[in-house]
This record gives sequence, structure tokens and C-alpha cells, in this order.
Amino acid sequence: MSVGTPTPRELSDEELVREFRAQGDQTSFRKLFERHHRRVYLACRVFLQEASSAEDATQEAFLRAYQNLDRFVAGNFLGWLMRIAKNVCIDHWRRRRHEPDLGDEEMATLADGKSLERSTLMRLAVEKVLAEMSRLPEEQRRCLELKVAGHSYEETAALTGYSTAAVKSHLQNGRRMLWIAVRNSLGRIND
Repeated sequence: MSVGTPTPRELSDEELVREFRAQGDQTSFRKLFERHHRRVYLACRVFLQEASSAEDATQEAFLRAYQNLDRFVAGNFLGWLMRIAKNVCIDHWRRRRHEPDLGDEEMATLADGKSLERSTLMRLAVEKVLAEMSRLPEEQRRCLELKVAGHSYEETAALTGYSTAAVKSHLQNGRRMLWIAVRNSLGRIND
């Protein structure tokens, strides 16, 4: 570029949308994607608290935006896109929380009132444990998740980059903090 040559001005979101609508220019939509991908991903990550689900939700949000770009009315494109992302996250959350249908055998077991109460308490306890695990410091949570998944101390150390001694320490501290947080919930199951 020579001295004195003006630099091209970056198009606004609204101008990129107009270009896409008028010419079907894929480059315009790619620029919108590149501009807003990270922000949408981070919002989905906060809502869903899982990287792979956040990636899926981000892709779905941009796909819906692409398919419905003709519905965008001039204004705040990012706000419109974030509303789409929020709705996608809500849809993902709803799909995840539905429990699978129970078969006849499971229904027969649950017909007994005591079994139903016990299974309800067990489900609540598991939810409490998972909620409390998410509040642990990241090192402890990661080590606990890998241990629950069946990894040895050495495998956990290799996967996390911590020493085996650090893994053992994080697990011990994580278990203790988790126990303190959930012991009242777990005590009711045995009653």
C-alpha cells in the first residue's frame, strides 16, 4: 500500500446484511460470523456451561440467522443475533433436562411409594452433587470429573498437566469440599 492511499472502511453490520440480501454475497455473512462468533460462543458457554454444547448452540444460532436474515429489520444486528442464540440455548437446555421414558419394569418398581420417594431423593441428590461440583475450583472439579469417568491418578495427571501428587491433593480437597456441601442431602436418602 502506498503512502497516502486511504484505507478501506470496514462495513457496518447493517451494510453487510444489505449486501448479503442484495447479492447473496457469502463473504458478507462470513464477515458477520467472524465479527460476532466469539461473543455468541461466550454467551452460549455461560448459559450451557459446557464447551461442546456451546459450540453446537453457536453454530445453530448462526444457521438460524442465515436462514432468517430476510426477517432482520434494520437496527441492532448483534442484539437480534444474541436473541436467536438465547433461544437456541433455551432449546438445548430443555432437550437436555428431559429424562428418558421409563419402561414397564421401571414403572412397576416406582409404583411402590417408598421406591418413588427414594428415587426422587436420589435424583435430587445427584443434581445437588453436580451443582456443587460446578462450584468447586477448576483444578478440583477437573480432577473429580476425570476420576468419576474412571481415569487413574496417572491418567488424570497426564490429561491435566498436573503432577500425580497435585492430582491426589486436588481430589482430596475436592471430595472434602463436595462432601461438606452435600452431606445433608445425602443423609436423607438413607432414612
